[in-house]
Amino acid sequence: MKSGRGALTALHLLLVWAAMAAVLPALGFGLVLRAWGGGAVATVPLFALGVPLVVGLLATAGIPMRTVVPLCSSVPRRLGWAALVFVLGTLGVLAGLAAYAGGVDLGSAHTRIALAGVPYAVAAAFFVPSRWVRLGALAVLAAAVTYGGFVGPAQARQRQHQAEVARYREHPELLYLGAAPPGMQVSRAEAGPASFNVDYRPVREGYESGYVGLTMRSAFTPPPRCPEPAEKDATCTVDTHGEMLTVHAFPDGTRAVTLIRRHGNVEAEVTSQTLDETGLRRVLNTLHPLSDTELEALMREKKIDRRI
Repeated sequence: MKSGRGALTALHLLLVWAAMAAVLPALGFGLVLRAWGGGAVATVPLFALGVPLVVGLLATAGIPMRTVVPLCSSVPRRLGWAALVFVLGTLGVLAGLAAYAGGVDLGSAHTRIALAGVPYAVAAAFFVPSRWVRLGALAVLAAAVTYGGFVGPAQARQRQHQAEVARYREHPELLYLGAAPPGMQVSRAEAGPASFNVDYRPVREGYESGYVGLTMRSAFTPPPRCPEPAEKDATCTVDTHGEMLTVHAFPDGTRAVTLIRRHGNVEAEVTSQTLDETGLRRVLNTLHPLSDTELEALMREKKIDRRI
């Protein structure tokens, strides 16, 4: 391509990009305002007026190329060329909007405005009778499809995942986990602003019975003390370390054992009707901060919820 024709092509594509980057956001904003105020029907007059104006503007941008692009050689052909560029470019804009709605990062507001004109410039480039210009347009199109269809969504999912992890870790002082009792596993966890609850159930749930509940909560209250007067059918003791053991006996012969212990600045409570004091104490003795790996596993298996 000669240098003069190359400069003319660059000017042409620049004019197409600049015109659409300036006009399209204004037209889109106007359509949104009309739809907001009077519904979809209210946008028809603006759309009917705006589209011909945009096509006319594109036709004007094609005037410098009337000796280079065959479709720009005459006014009727140039209007047809402008309509094709408008349709193809608008399809690209709609694809970009769909990607943006799906969480793909398209930069700041200024960047998004600048990007609005790119699909039209790419569409116009395909009509330029130059192999290198068309290859360049194809490369831009391929890059847009790759980013909008694969790279961008993957980054959006990663950002969403990181935000979810950050929400779970808003109160890291509460996020403690004890080793699951033999034959049991974590079946559910719930993170809240003042507590973190973990349920342990048998691995073969449905075939075996059993339950252990662990609660980590902010230690705003005084150290645990046995209630006075003593509860009926219940025994309560507090050892020299401040650990409180409560055993409730039920008429059917079962017992509910509860252990409460201070763990740093939080209070840990573990209770069960199927596990004895030794088993519950083992859960408390193995308390450790919830690791990233453990949190990832709970999230992946959908075993953790967040309470607001």
